[in-house]
Amino acid sequence: MTESPAIHVESLSKTYSEGLIFRKRFEALKNVSFTVQRGEVYGLLGPNGAGKTTFLKILLGIISRTSGKASMMGFPAGSRAGRRLVGYLPEHLRIPPHMTAYTALECYGNLSNVPNRVVREKRDDLLKLVGLADRAKDRCKNYSKGMLQRLGVAQTLLHDPELVVFDEPTDGLDPGARAEMRDIIHKLASQGVTIFLNSHLLHEVEMICKQVAILDRGNLRYSGSVDAIGDFVNNLTGNSEEVDSIEITVVGDAAAVNESFADRTFEILNRIGENEFAVRVQSADQAATDQLVDQLRNNDVSVVELVRSQVSLEDAFLKIVEDGNTKQ
Repeated sequence: MTESPAIHVESLSKTYSEGLIFRKRFEALKNVSFTVQRGEVYGLLGPNGAGKTTFLKILLGIISRTSGKASMMGFPAGSRAGRRLVGYLPEHLRIPPHMTAYTALECYGNLSNVPNRVVREKRDDLLKLVGLADRAKDRCKNYSKGMLQRLGVAQTLLHDPELVVFDEPTDGLDPGARAEMRDIIHKLASQGVTIFLNSHLLHEVEMICKQVAILDRGNLRYSGSVDAIGDFVNNLTGNSEEVDSIEITVVGDAAAVNESFADRTFEILNRIGENEFAVRVQSADQAATDQLVDQLRNNDVSVVELVRSQVSLEDAFLKIVEDGNTKQ
Protein backbone atom coordinates (compact mmCIF):
# COMPACT_ATOMS: atom_id res chain seq x y z
CA MET A 1 0.00 0.00 0.00
CA THR A 2 1.36 3.40 -0.99
CA GLU A 3 2.10 5.65 1.97
CA SER A 4 -0.15 8.70 2.09
CA PRO A 5 1.48 12.13 1.65
CA ALA A 6 2.19 14.35 4.63
CA ILE A 7 -0.10 17.09 3.29
CA HIS A 8 -2.50 16.96 0.35
CA VAL A 9 -4.92 19.67 -0.70
CA GLU A 10 -7.17 19.58 -3.74
CA SER A 11 -9.23 22.54 -4.96
CA LEU A 12 -9.10 23.91 -1.41
CA SER A 13 -11.12 27.12 -1.00
CA LYS A 14 -12.08 29.33 1.90
CA THR A 15 -14.55 32.22 1.74
CA TYR A 16 -15.22 34.56 4.63
CA SER A 17 -18.42 36.58 4.96
CA GLU A 18 -18.55 39.97 6.69
CA GLY A 19 -21.53 42.01 7.85
CA LEU A 20 -24.96 41.05 9.19
CA ILE A 21 -27.20 42.41 6.44
CA PHE A 22 -25.12 43.15 3.36
CA ARG A 23 -22.77 40.20 3.66
CA LYS A 24 -19.50 40.90 1.87
CA ARG A 25 -17.65 37.80 0.71
CA PHE A 26 -13.87 37.52 0.73
CA GLU A 27 -12.07 34.58 -0.88
CA ALA A 28 -8.99 33.83 1.21
CA LEU A 29 -8.13 30.65 -0.73
CA LYS A 30 -9.15 29.86 -4.30
CA ASN A 31 -8.95 26.26 -5.53
CA VAL A 32 -5.49 25.56 -4.11
CA SER A 33 -3.99 22.15 -4.94
CA PHE A 34 -0.56 20.73 -4.06
CA THR A 35 1.06 17.83 -2.22
CA VAL A 36 3.83 17.58 0.37
CA GLN A 37 5.48 14.16 0.41
CA ARG A 38 6.71 12.60 3.63
CA GLY A 39 10.30 13.43 4.48
CA GLU A 40 10.32 16.70 2.53
CA VAL A 41 11.33 20.13 3.80
CA TYR A 42 8.61 22.25 2.21
CA GLY A 43 8.15 26.02 2.31
CA LEU A 44 4.91 27.99 2.07
CA LEU A 45 5.53 31.51 0.75
CA GLY A 46 3.42 34.54 0.05
CA PRO A 47 3.05 38.27 0.77
CA ASN A 48 0.80 39.57 3.53
CA GLY A 49 -2.80 38.65 2.80
CA ALA A 50 -1.82 35.75 0.56
CA GLY A 51 -3.81 33.15 2.53
CA LYS A 52 -0.93 31.40 4.32
CA THR A 53 -2.43 31.72 7.79
CA THR A 54 -5.85 30.60 6.56
CA PHE A 55 -4.20 27.57 4.96
CA LEU A 56 -2.47 26.58 8.21
CA LYS A 57 -5.64 27.08 10.24
CA ILE A 58 -7.55 24.73 7.94
CA LEU A 59 -4.83 22.08 8.17
CA LEU A 60 -4.79 22.26 11.95
CA GLY A 61 -8.58 22.28 12.31
CA ILE A 62 -8.83 25.80 13.73
CA ILE A 63 -11.23 26.83 10.95
CA SER A 64 -13.18 24.80 8.40
CA ARG A 65 -12.78 24.90 4.64
CA THR A 66 -15.52 26.18 2.36
CA SER A 67 -14.91 23.59 -0.36
CA GLY A 68 -12.30 21.18 -1.66
CA LYS A 69 -10.26 18.54 0.12
CA ALA A 70 -7.45 18.73 2.67
CA SER A 71 -5.64 15.91 4.44
CA MET A 72 -2.69 15.64 6.78
CA MET A 73 -0.75 12.40 7.32
CA GLY A 74 -3.54 10.51 5.57
CA PHE A 75 -6.31 11.86 7.80
CA PRO A 76 -8.83 14.64 7.09
CA ALA A 77 -7.36 18.03 8.01
CA GLY A 78 -8.23 18.97 11.58
CA SER A 79 -9.04 15.43 12.70
CA ARG A 80 -7.77 14.35 16.09
CA ALA A 81 -5.98 11.34 14.62
CA GLY A 82 -4.06 13.57 12.20
CA ARG A 83 -3.18 16.18 14.82
CA ARG A 84 -1.59 13.50 17.01
CA LEU A 85 1.08 13.11 14.34
CA VAL A 86 1.81 16.82 14.04
CA GLY A 87 3.96 19.21 16.05
CA TYR A 88 3.29 22.93 15.72
CA LEU A 89 5.43 25.95 16.53
CA PRO A 90 3.32 29.13 16.21
CA GLU A 91 4.80 32.44 15.13
CA HIS A 92 4.44 34.01 18.58
CA LEU A 93 4.76 31.25 21.16
CA ARG A 94 4.07 32.61 24.62
CA ILE A 95 5.86 30.91 27.50
CA PRO A 96 5.14 32.21 31.03
CA PRO A 97 8.31 33.94 32.25
CA HIS A 98 8.28 32.26 35.67
CA MET A 99 8.62 28.79 34.10
CA THR A 100 11.87 26.95 33.51
CA ALA A 101 12.52 24.83 30.43
CA TYR A 102 11.60 21.76 32.47
CA THR A 103 8.28 23.09 33.75
CA ALA A 104 7.41 24.61 30.35
CA LEU A 105 7.85 21.22 28.69
CA GLU A 106 5.63 19.61 31.31
CA CYS A 107 2.95 22.26 30.71
CA TYR A 108 2.95 21.92 26.92
CA GLY A 109 3.32 18.14 27.16
CA ASN A 110 0.13 18.00 29.22
CA LEU A 111 -1.67 19.99 26.50
CA SER A 112 -0.67 17.22 24.08
CA ASN A 113 -1.73 14.49 26.53
CA VAL A 114 1.88 13.51 27.19
CA PRO A 115 2.19 12.33 30.84
CA ASN A 116 4.74 14.08 33.05
CA ARG A 117 6.58 10.78 33.42
CA VAL A 118 7.16 10.65 29.65
CA VAL A 119 8.14 14.33 29.53
CA ARG A 120 10.78 13.74 32.19
CA GLU A 121 12.16 10.80 30.20
CA LYS A 122 12.47 12.88 27.04
CA ARG A 123 13.24 16.40 28.22
CA ASP A 124 17.03 16.16 28.60
CA ASP A 125 17.51 14.67 25.12
CA LEU A 126 15.19 17.27 23.59
CA LEU A 127 16.90 20.17 25.33
CA LYS A 128 20.26 18.81 24.20
CA LEU A 129 18.96 18.65 20.62
CA VAL A 130 17.98 22.34 20.69
CA GLY A 131 21.06 23.47 22.62
CA LEU A 132 19.42 24.30 25.95
CA ALA A 133 20.68 21.45 28.12
CA ASP A 134 22.78 23.78 30.28
CA ARG A 135 19.88 26.24 30.80
CA ALA A 136 17.18 23.70 31.66
CA LYS A 137 16.52 25.08 35.17
CA ASP A 138 16.79 28.78 34.30
CA ARG A 139 13.60 30.82 34.25
CA CYS A 140 12.32 31.69 30.78
CA LYS A 141 12.32 35.39 31.63
CA ASN A 142 16.11 35.20 31.29
CA TYR A 143 15.96 33.57 27.83
CA SER A 144 16.71 35.42 24.60
CA LYS A 145 14.19 35.25 21.76
CA GLY A 146 16.33 32.66 20.04
CA MET A 147 16.38 30.50 23.15
CA LEU A 148 12.61 30.76 23.48
CA GLN A 149 12.25 29.65 19.85
CA ARG A 150 14.50 26.67 20.50
CA LEU A 151 12.45 25.75 23.57
CA GLY A 152 9.39 26.05 21.33
CA VAL A 153 10.92 23.49 18.97
CA ALA A 154 11.51 21.13 21.90
CA GLN A 155 7.83 21.31 22.92
CA THR A 156 6.73 20.43 19.37
CA LEU A 157 8.68 17.17 19.58
CA LEU A 158 7.40 15.83 22.90
CA HIS A 159 4.87 13.48 21.30
CA ASP A 160 7.22 12.24 18.52
CA PRO A 161 5.42 13.93 15.59
CA GLU A 162 5.96 12.77 12.03
CA LEU A 163 5.21 16.23 10.65
CA VAL A 164 6.35 19.52 12.18
CA VAL A 165 4.76 22.82 11.12
CA PHE A 166 6.88 25.91 11.72
CA ASP A 167 5.20 29.32 11.43
CA GLU A 168 7.87 32.02 10.88
CA PRO A 169 10.48 30.19 13.02
CA THR A 170 13.37 32.61 12.31
CA ASP A 171 11.46 35.91 12.23
CA GLY A 172 13.08 38.51 14.49
CA LEU A 173 16.10 36.36 15.31
CA ASP A 174 19.67 37.56 14.95
CA PRO A 175 21.93 35.82 12.37
CA GLY A 176 23.41 33.46 14.94
CA ALA A 177 20.01 32.37 16.22
CA ARG A 178 18.75 31.88 12.65
CA ALA A 179 21.71 29.63 11.90
CA GLU A 180 20.97 27.61 15.03
CA MET A 181 17.34 27.21 13.98
CA ARG A 182 18.39 26.05 10.51
CA ASP A 183 20.68 23.45 12.06
CA ILE A 184 17.81 22.13 14.20
CA ILE A 185 15.53 21.88 11.16
CA HIS A 186 18.22 20.01 9.21
CA LYS A 187 18.69 17.59 12.13
CA LEU A 188 14.97 16.85 12.25
CA ALA A 189 14.84 16.33 8.48
CA SER A 190 17.79 13.93 8.66
CA GLN A 191 15.73 11.88 11.14
CA GLY A 192 12.91 11.55 8.61
CA VAL A 193 10.59 14.21 10.08
CA THR A 194 8.57 16.11 7.46
CA ILE A 195 9.02 19.87 7.83
CA PHE A 196 6.39 22.37 6.63
CA LEU A 197 7.69 25.90 6.93
CA ASN A 198 5.65 29.09 6.61
CA SER A 199 7.89 32.12 6.21
CA HIS A 200 8.32 35.45 4.43
CA LEU A 201 12.13 35.35 4.82
CA LEU A 202 12.93 34.08 1.34
CA HIS A 203 16.68 33.80 1.83
CA GLU A 204 16.10 31.54 4.83
CA VAL A 205 13.63 29.38 2.91
CA GLU A 206 16.09 29.03 0.03
CA MET A 207 18.72 27.65 2.43
CA ILE A 208 16.32 25.23 4.14
CA CYS A 209 13.66 24.03 1.69
CA LYS A 210 13.84 21.86 -1.41
CA GLN A 211 10.19 22.37 -2.38
CA VAL A 212 7.98 25.46 -2.12
CA ALA A 213 4.44 26.67 -2.80
CA ILE A 214 3.75 30.35 -3.49
CA LEU A 215 0.38 31.83 -2.58
CA ASP A 216 -0.78 35.29 -3.64
CA ARG A 217 -4.23 36.73 -2.93
CA GLY A 218 -5.53 33.24 -2.28
CA ASN A 219 -4.21 31.81 -5.55
CA LEU A 220 -1.51 29.19 -5.92
CA ARG A 221 1.09 30.74 -8.24
CA TYR A 222 3.75 28.02 -8.05
CA SER A 223 4.40 24.66 -6.47
CA GLY A 224 7.51 22.61 -7.10
CA SER A 225 11.23 22.47 -6.45
CA VAL A 226 13.36 25.48 -5.63
CA ASP A 227 15.84 24.35 -8.31
CA ALA A 228 13.16 24.40 -11.03
CA ILE A 229 11.70 27.81 -10.17
CA GLY A 230 14.13 29.60 -12.49
CA ASP A 231 12.86 27.63 -15.49
CA PHE A 232 9.29 28.38 -14.42
CA VAL A 233 10.02 32.11 -14.34
CA ASN A 234 11.77 31.84 -17.68
CA ASN A 235 8.66 30.32 -19.25
CA LEU A 236 6.47 32.82 -17.45
CA THR A 237 8.30 35.91 -18.67
CA GLY A 238 9.70 34.59 -21.95
CA ASN A 239 13.07 36.04 -20.92
CA SER A 240 15.95 33.58 -20.71
CA GLU A 241 18.61 36.18 -20.01
CA GLU A 242 19.16 35.27 -16.38
CA VAL A 243 18.82 31.51 -16.47
CA ASP A 244 20.93 31.12 -19.65
CA SER A 245 23.88 33.19 -18.51
CA ILE A 246 27.13 32.65 -16.67
CA GLU A 247 29.12 34.85 -14.32
CA ILE A 248 32.84 34.71 -14.99
CA THR A 249 35.78 36.38 -13.26
CA VAL A 250 38.74 37.00 -15.56
CA VAL A 251 42.19 38.58 -15.38
CA GLY A 252 43.70 40.28 -18.41
CA ASP A 253 44.18 43.46 -20.39
CA ALA A 254 40.91 45.44 -20.59
CA ALA A 255 41.05 45.62 -24.38
CA ALA A 256 41.61 41.85 -24.61
CA VAL A 257 38.69 41.22 -22.25
CA ASN A 258 36.34 43.37 -24.32
CA GLU A 259 37.56 41.72 -27.54
CA SER A 260 36.89 38.25 -26.08
CA PHE A 261 33.25 39.11 -25.39
CA ALA A 262 32.71 41.29 -28.45
CA ASP A 263 30.40 38.91 -30.30
CA ARG A 264 28.30 38.08 -27.21
CA THR A 265 25.75 39.81 -25.02
CA PHE A 266 27.66 40.66 -21.85
CA GLU A 267 27.76 43.03 -18.90
CA ILE A 268 30.77 43.93 -16.76
CA LEU A 269 29.40 43.57 -13.24
CA ASN A 270 32.45 44.78 -11.37
CA ARG A 271 36.04 45.83 -11.94
CA ILE A 272 37.74 44.06 -9.05
CA GLY A 273 41.25 45.31 -9.75
CA GLU A 274 43.18 47.02 -12.50
CA ASN A 275 43.06 43.92 -14.70
CA GLU A 276 40.42 41.76 -12.98
CA PHE A 277 36.77 41.83 -14.03
CA ALA A 278 33.53 40.11 -13.04
CA VAL A 279 31.38 39.64 -16.14
CA ARG A 280 27.90 38.25 -16.82
CA VAL A 281 27.58 36.85 -20.32
CA GLN A 282 24.85 34.93 -22.13
CA SER A 283 25.79 31.37 -23.01
CA ALA A 284 23.23 29.08 -24.61
CA ASP A 285 24.83 25.76 -23.63
CA GLN A 286 28.00 24.02 -22.48
CA ALA A 287 29.51 24.06 -25.96
CA ALA A 288 29.14 27.85 -26.11
CA THR A 289 30.76 28.17 -22.69
CA ASP A 290 33.70 25.97 -23.74
CA GLN A 291 34.13 28.09 -26.85
CA LEU A 292 34.18 31.26 -24.75
CA VAL A 293 36.87 29.86 -22.42
CA ASP A 294 39.00 28.93 -25.44
CA GLN A 295 38.56 32.42 -26.85
CA LEU A 296 39.62 34.02 -23.57
CA ARG A 297 42.75 31.89 -23.36
CA ASN A 298 43.66 32.71 -26.98
CA ASN A 299 43.53 36.39 -25.99
CA ASP A 300 45.78 35.79 -22.95
CA VAL A 301 42.88 36.32 -20.53
CA SER A 302 42.86 34.00 -17.51
CA VAL A 303 39.65 32.54 -16.06
CA VAL A 304 39.59 32.82 -12.25
CA GLU A 305 36.04 31.62 -11.58
CA LEU A 306 33.03 30.59 -13.65
CA VAL A 307 29.53 29.86 -12.33
CA ARG A 308 26.16 29.52 -14.04
CA SER A 309 23.78 32.27 -13.02
CA GLN A 310 20.53 31.19 -11.42
CA VAL A 311 17.40 33.07 -10.51
CA SER A 312 17.30 33.52 -6.73
CA LEU A 313 14.17 32.49 -4.87
CA GLU A 314 13.55 36.13 -3.99
CA ASP A 315 13.78 37.28 -7.63
CA ALA A 316 11.57 34.41 -8.75
CA PHE A 317 9.02 35.15 -6.02
CA LEU A 318 8.78 38.82 -6.99
CA LYS A 319 8.34 38.02 -10.68
CA ILE A 320 5.72 35.35 -10.03
CA VAL A 321 3.69 37.62 -7.76
CA GLU A 322 4.06 40.55 -10.16
CA ASP A 323 2.81 38.42 -13.04
CA GLY A 324 -0.16 37.25 -10.97
CA ASN A 325 -1.08 40.82 -10.02
CA THR A 326 -0.85 41.92 -13.66
CA LYS A 327 -3.41 39.28 -14.59
CA GLN A 328 -5.83 40.19 -11.79
